[in-house]
Amino acid sequence: MVYIQEAHPVDGWQVDPNVAEGILYHQPTSTDEREAVAEACVLTMKLSIPTLIDDMANTVDLAYAALPDRLYLIDAAGRVAFKSGQGPWGFKPDDLEAAIERVLTPV
Repeated sequence: MVYIQEAHPVDGWQVDPNVAEGILYHQPTSTDEREAVAEACVLTMKLSIPTLIDDMANTVDLAYAALPDRLYLIDAAGRVAFKSGQGPWGFKPDDLEAAIERVLTPV
């Protein structure tokens, strides 16, 4: 997982469910701030996968059209083997799982 810029910061496009759940973060303006918000995300969601942090120029976000979220699978050769639709509507973990199975199943 790569944590990119905050999708719903309090100083940007805040959404009611985040307010109700107390998910209230400003858009980070430094790497340290972005790391702190990413860490809170990982801990709150109890994620067990490695998490990287996009740089403050949003290089990964821009290269992969990641905002607000998107699923990719990179194969062993470094090629994009799967790209989901843009989230939240295109965020379909079952489709990613099927792509993983296709990549891992020998032909």
